[in-house]
Formats: sequence, C-alpha cells, structure tokens
Amino acid sequence: MFKKIDIYLAKKYIVTILFTMFVFTLISVAIDYSVKAEDFDNPENNLTAAKIFFDYYLNWIPFINGMLLPIYALISVIFFTSRLATNSEFIAILNAGVSFRRLMVPYLFVAGILTIFQLLGNHYFIPKGNKTRLKFENTYVYHHNEKGKTDNIHMFIGPETKAYINRYSKKNKTIHGLWIEKIVDNKLKSVLKAKTAKWIEEPNVWKINNYQIRTFDGINETYIEEPKKSVDTSFAIHPNDFIKYNNEKEMMTTTELYESIDRSKSRGLGNYKSYETEVYRRTADAFTTIILTLIGLAMASRKVRGGIGLHLAIGMALGSIYIFLSKFSVTFANNPNVSSLIGVWIPNLIFIVISIFLIYKAQK
Repeated sequence: MFKKIDIYLAKKYIVTILFTMFVFTLISVAIDYSVKAEDFDNPENNLTAAKIFFDYYLNWIPFINGMLLPIYALISVIFFTSRLATNSEFIAILNAGVSFRRLMVPYLFVAGILTIFQLLGNHYFIPKGNKTRLKFENTYVYHHNEKGKTDNIHMFIGPETKAYINRYSKKNKTIHGLWIEKIVDNKLKSVLKAKTAKWIEEPNVWKINNYQIRTFDGINETYIEEPKKSVDTSFAIHPNDFIKYNNEKEMMTTTELYESIDRSKSRGLGNYKSYETEVYRRTADAFTTIILTLIGLAMASRKVRGGIGLHLAIGMALGSIYIFLSKFSVTFANNPNVSSLIGVWIPNLIFIVISIFLIYKAQK
C-alpha cells in the first residue's frame, strides 16, 4: 500500500514532469513557428490563426510531447531527486529504514502510468491527430513529401491475379499500358491488355480504352479486340496505391499499419518493413520512460559536488545518446536482413544494462 513517503515522491514526480513538459512545449512551439512562419504567412496559403492552431498545433503538441516524454521523465526525475539529495532528505529516508528498492516503488508507479498513456498515444491517439497535422504540413509547408512508384509496377490484385502497369499519371488518374493476368493452378487463364485505363469512381471503377481480352481453356483460346471502344470495369487497383508520403506511416494507427502490412504482403510489395519497424518503435519508446526513470533515480539520489547542475548535465548527455541510438536503431531495423523487433529495442537493451549497473552502485 502507498504510504506518505510514496505519495510525497509521486507528487513530486508528477508536478515536476508537468512543469518540464510545459516549459519544453513553449520552447518547441516557438522554435517550430519561427521555422514555418514564412509558410504560415504566405498569402497563397490563405491560412487563418484558427486553422493554424486547431489543425496544426493542437495536433503537433501531443506528437512532440509523445516523442520526448522519456527525456522529460529523465530530466524531471534528476531535477527533483537531486534537490532531495542536496537537502539530505534521502539520507533521512534511508536512515529511517527504507531500502533503496522500496524507494523505487513510487517512481516506478508514476513511470508505469506515463508508459500506459504513451502506449495509448503512440498506437492510437497521436496517429489520429497526425492525419490532420500531416495533411496540413503536406499541403502548406512541405510540398515535396509525396513519393510513390509510378513506372513499371508489378503487383498482385488478387490471390491468382497479377497486374503490370507501364506508367501511371497522377494528374489525370490514368494508367498507360495495363496488363492483367489471371493464373489458376500455374496455368494462364486470361489476359486483359489495355492501352489506357482512367479512374472513374469508387469502388475501383476504371474506364479501359483500346483493349484486348484473351481467355484460355486448355488448347482453346478466345480473343476479343476493341481498338476503338471503351468500357467500364472494376479491378482491385486504387489511385492511392500510387501515392505515398514520406511520413505516411505516422498517420496510421497500429491497426491500420497491420492492415497495410497484410495488404502489401498479399500484393507481393516489399515496402512493409518500415511499417513493422514503426509498430515496434511505438511500444519500445513507451517503455523507455521506465528505464530512464530508474537511471535518473540512481544518478541523482547520491549527494555530490555540483548538485543539480552536474546531474542535469549528465542526464542531458544520456538523453542525447538515447536519441542518437533511437534514430540509428530505426534505420538499422529497416534493413531487410535484421529483425525489426530486435533492431528497434537495441537502445532499450543498452539502457537497461546501464540502469541495472547504476542501481547496483546506488544501493551501495
């Protein structure tokens, strides 16, 4: 059960991290606005203050805080714990018979709550907000984030149906050079060839022009050619299949990421590795809060010369190392020959070892 000392330490942790989050949010917003001010004030964008706040910053603030929450936790724990150690409060607590392990309970309790909130945010709420935020950015700020393959595309549009697209025009949503094969039991059953296919409407309705249809039944073949005729038909290709954004995975909830992974695998597309990495990263980042909380406690609980300043300097250095390793691990995890799960968890595994060592030393 929680005792007065637990409530006291937990309250210190919560108040300090809220204050840290508030200060860093103000600084981050100021820096971000200074970078994007020219785009916000561009007359061609015709942006109002309300649209900038509600569509962008109201969704950007949870995103940046979710990303930096482990660093906030480390700085907050070091800050208030170092003050307790400087004021000899830790000495009094330990002399009262409270073990260092028992002292970790309120820290782990608050860190656990923060981890739960971050898991919910990373997997669902932040991606929901990112849809509006990134749509805003891609429209008014970053005009070159769109990418996607539009030439020489091979994809499966069904379990036994393969499509080849020579070129896709995004401007008028038209396929130039379409070839669709249906193969059953390793035998070619039909081939549809069209000079162009233009998108008409949902769901997946296209108008094909100058087309040929060949069907095979054993040694029998049926051939239809209509060089001057157009016909509406439906096949499982959508204009969105040709449009991707550099930050598209940030807009997807974890459920949507898994659906996209399954869809890419079924179509034989090899672009799902980064999506798997993103799923594992969202979980790994949340558990970092617990690890950095323990590191902060072990570092700041000892009274040393330099006090809060020295502890914060060391904490900022560790935070910088963690951010560097996180970026490196995501790139490493996207390697086809590396497990995404192991690659993403490398920083946490390293910091778990550091935390165990520091706690062992602190208990002495």
